Amino acid sequence: MIGSIGKIAITTPTLVAVGTEQGQWSERTGATSESQNRSSDADIKSASDQSLTEGEKQQVRKMKQRDREVRAHERAHMAAGAGLVKGGASFSMQRGPDGRMYAVGGEVSIDTSPEKDPEATIRKMQQVKRAALAPAEPSGTDRAVAAQAGQLEARARQEKSSLEVGTTLLK
Repeated sequence: MIGSIGKIAITTPTLVAVGTEQGQWSERTGATSESQNRSSDADIKSASDQSLTEGEKQQVRKMKQRDREVRAHERAHMAAGAGLVKGGASFSMQRGPDGRMYAVGGEVSIDTSPEKDPEATIRKMQQVKRAALAPAEPSGTDRAVAAQAGQLEARARQEKSSLEVGTTLLK
């Protein structure tokens, strides 16, 4: 992903909740179904039977909201980057005070390698930019990926121009 040549991981910044002494860690996982990690207010009620404090209940609500945001953000990248996305989304997970795992960050790996034909590279980089900027609130990394794709697109346009000039001179 990040270390691979020609691929960039578009990420959602990881936010770690403070004050979760028990089970506070982040782990990389593959894409999981939302139903596995989504919990409802009924879950908080059942968790309150396990003596969650008001602060812990508030933390669970915040973690649920963050989980929804992270998953929506990565889905937007995947939808706009269709055909260029390598694998699914990966999530950084954190255990909440209710014992459930919540996505607190994520990434989608997108192929940004240039094509052999400048015109194909231009089209590909335009799609990479759309994928990077697809979420409602692109991260700094998302913007950097879009900028890099813009630079590759500009180089491809120069190459295309040079080829067209060369072809015109040969006629």
